[in-house]
Amino acid sequence: MFIMPEVHSKALNQTISVNRIVGRIDGEYPGPCLVFLGGIHGNEPSGLFALHQVLKELQPKQNEFSGTMIAISGNLWALERAVRYHKTDLNRLWSQDKIEALENGDLIPENEDEKQQLEIFQLLNTILKEEEGPFYFFDLHTTSSASPPFITVNDSLLNRKFTQQYPVPLILGIEEYLEGPLLSYINELGYVSFGFEAGQHDALSSVENHKIFIYLSLVFTGALAKNAVGFDHYIDHWNTHFPEHQHFYEVYYRLEVKKKERFVMKPGFLNFQTIKRKEVLATLNEQPIYALKKAIIFMPLYQSQGSDGYFLIRKISPFFLLLSEVLRTYKTDRIFVMLPGVKWASELKDTMVVNLRIARLITKQLFHLFGYRSKQKDRTHLIIKNREYKSRIDDYKEEQWYKDSVFENK
Repeated sequence: MFIMPEVHSKALNQTISVNRIVGRIDGEYPGPCLVFLGGIHGNEPSGLFALHQVLKELQPKQNEFSGTMIAISGNLWALERAVRYHKTDLNRLWSQDKIEALENGDLIPENEDEKQQLEIFQLLNTILKEEEGPFYFFDLHTTSSASPPFITVNDSLLNRKFTQQYPVPLILGIEEYLEGPLLSYINELGYVSFGFEAGQHDALSSVENHKIFIYLSLVFTGALAKNAVGFDHYIDHWNTHFPEHQHFYEVYYRLEVKKKERFVMKPGFLNFQTIKRKEVLATLNEQPIYALKKAIIFMPLYQSQGSDGYFLIRKISPFFLLLSEVLRTYKTDRIFVMLPGVKWASELKDTMVVNLRIARLITKQLFHLFGYRSKQKDRTHLIIKNREYKSRIDDYKEEQWYKDSVFENK
């Protein structure tokens, strides 16, 4: 007899039983397919509880609903035990070699996290085969430090156009510093997909922020009308409580914590806090880590599991956002291969290899403008991959949010 895992929320002092599919809403009318994933990290149950509540609240509104909403639980093994993961972070397993093994049926799970990955992979494939699009994927998270709600997004124009509807900070480029997040895999399939961070793991406000995000997403995708939910109230709530951080940011530094290293973050840092030059941020193997310059700290690590000590971010100028949109729309990136030290690394012409000894004047920031994110291949070579190439623009171009996007109407 199968017994559903039980998940506990400290914030709500409540325990619920969940299955892989938390629930679904099948609307009265055709429309988008929204897939929400909660709890890919087992110490982040807030999103699951928000989904559980929203699904109950939506039952009377099913005849007003367009399309389909599917809520999925993440790492069930870890959620039941309130730990981040078993042996390997489930949100770092979606690398190219792992995906190929999953697609070929060659993956033999070696731990509980890989078992979870296999189940989620199979379910996502089933959804993509059996449901009608356009598809939207939302990954619900929380942070170990106190934080306003924010969105992390792979930097494609499709993602930008959709996420700029939310009145919260938008963080671009974190995928450049992480290996194997689930959202990068889904972005490679070309769909709108991004992460939402609601606040601190066990804060009651995180559950509420997750609920607000879910309801706004239903409106922004056209699944529900504004008057079917408290749309204006939700927008006003976020505008009132978090007005100072509503910008685009980019990640430009990550402190990696390797296995067996002893990392301790200095207490008291908040997400988006400005840090001073020479300020002590943490200790690594009992040695202090100082800020090299004034910066904005992002996602400082205040939990025992995890390899991301902290990130540093900076605001992106609206001018450069618009410039990059123009450059990408007209596919001007083809000029790169005319430069010495740059050549195609893929027959699809979506990936280039850059010899840094020859192309010394080309910077990562320039690649970002043209829609490329880079990975260091070795000391002298970068692999850069175009985020626009696989975007399924045709799936979304008739959606209202796409038509309303700024550049499209110029």
